[in-house]
Amino acid sequence: MTAKRAYVTFLAGNGDYVKGVVGLAKGLRKAKSAYPLMVAILPDVPMEHREILRSQGCIVREIQPVYPPENRTQFAMAYYVINYSKLRIWEFVEYEKMIYLDGDIQVFDNIDHLFDLPKGFFYAAMDCFCEKTWSNSPQYKIGYCQQSPEKQPWPPSMESPPPPPYFNAGMFVYEPNLLTYFDLLETLKITPPTSFAEQDFLNSFFRNFYKPISHVYNFVLALLWRHPEKVEIDKLKVVHYCAAGSKPWRYTGKEENMEREDIKILVKKWWEIYEDKSLDYWNFSIDEQAKLEPLIQVLDEEEDDNIIKPATAPSAA
Repeated sequence: MTAKRAYVTFLAGNGDYVKGVVGLAKGLRKAKSAYPLMVAILPDVPMEHREILRSQGCIVREIQPVYPPENRTQFAMAYYVINYSKLRIWEFVEYEKMIYLDGDIQVFDNIDHLFDLPKGFFYAAMDCFCEKTWSNSPQYKIGYCQQSPEKQPWPPSMESPPPPPYFNAGMFVYEPNLLTYFDLLETLKITPPTSFAEQDFLNSFFRNFYKPISHVYNFVLALLWRHPEKVEIDKLKVVHYCAAGSKPWRYTGKEENMEREDIKILVKKWWEIYEDKSLDYWNFSIDEQAKLEPLIQVLDEEEDDNIIKPATAPSAA
């Protein structure tokens, strides 16, 4: 085992997203991942939630928030503004490679093999342009989507070429690097925010290094009704509960599309993991804990020693 790899997620505030992160930690355990989960938290995460995460075997690392330059951009979702803080994870250079996962993601199958992808690239699954949040984009207006470009080819009459491959930033494989980290923050200072906040920014920044991976590694639920021909539920490895009303810990089934049986199945699968006491870190098999404990201890000690000093936030942060 090596301490050079880890999964990482992000948590802010005192809301219920901590349940999502706990579910993610347990999902990685059920999938028998060989690597720990780090949680990059903002200062406003309460001590109670930090202790819950540590009790589930997570490595908790506090980061400072990053804010975009001020302008009048209307984000697709109001909370997107805080997501720029994800950029801090590029300074975790004690790791050679990390896999980022949003807190509303669940891992249903082992994906450790993604750490072995060739170095020097940014890996993520392509997003879908069919949701209403894209309604102001030219691709939405003409019905073009990169998931199924054959359905509506990009018209020759369009003044611009088709958009380059665009990824969903809820899951990605990357390499922490201080030069990249400082470049990200400096570039952010001169980059006006756009509707999809840090996702648009990362797509622009890594456009020449992006390599698409299968949507089974970041399955956004809208594909169920937007591109059903591409869906094989039994083969999904990572499910992203990002559709409105789909967060399992808030699920009521009353929002649009949430009454679907496939949605109910995926929500039920999340709850089965979350409620499985045998997957709690303190109940996990002694053998499995023995494998992870030395690694977690080393990484916790590195955090306590503050080997990687947090950089002072730039004016845009």
